[in-house]
Amino acid sequence: MIPEIPYDLDRVCAKIQDRYRSGREFALVVAAEGAYEQGGEPAYIAKAKPGAAARLGGVAEKLAGEIAARTGRETRSLVLGHLQRGGPPNAEDRLLSLRFGAAAVEFAAQGKWGCMVALNPPRMEAVPLEDAIGGLKTVPVDGDLVRTARSLGVSFGD
Repeated sequence: MIPEIPYDLDRVCAKIQDRYRSGREFALVVAAEGAYEQGGEPAYIAKAKPGAAARLGGVAEKLAGEIAARTGRETRSLVLGHLQRGGPPNAEDRLLSLRFGAAAVEFAAQGKWGCMVALNPPRMEAVPLEDAIGGLKTVPVDGDLVRTARSLGVSFGD
């Protein structure tokens, strides 16, 4: 579940029950920080402070409890840390990190300060920090990533 597509918990639970009825012995529900139920609001673990946004979090625990209550199935929540999300680097990861590092040195030598290095295939680019943080980056709900996920049977709970 992603913030761009508010979920319907009844549909999420129905999808879980369908998996069990079809012989599957497990179901995984993956929720991004900021995911929220239709008509609801995202979960926050810290209120906004001056100069900073409120801190999103807690959706996994909330969903686990609600899914367990509605389906009668055992649920567990897990919040992945940075190391768990990334895993060990492979050759492609190492090459990409070398490209980022080399580009950072090159941009610094050119006096391009106040920028971050970004990959815009096939080039590395210097992106002004104001542009990088100037707005919220969202998943295009009509894009090919969402369409592909749906065609593979992934439910966004909508």
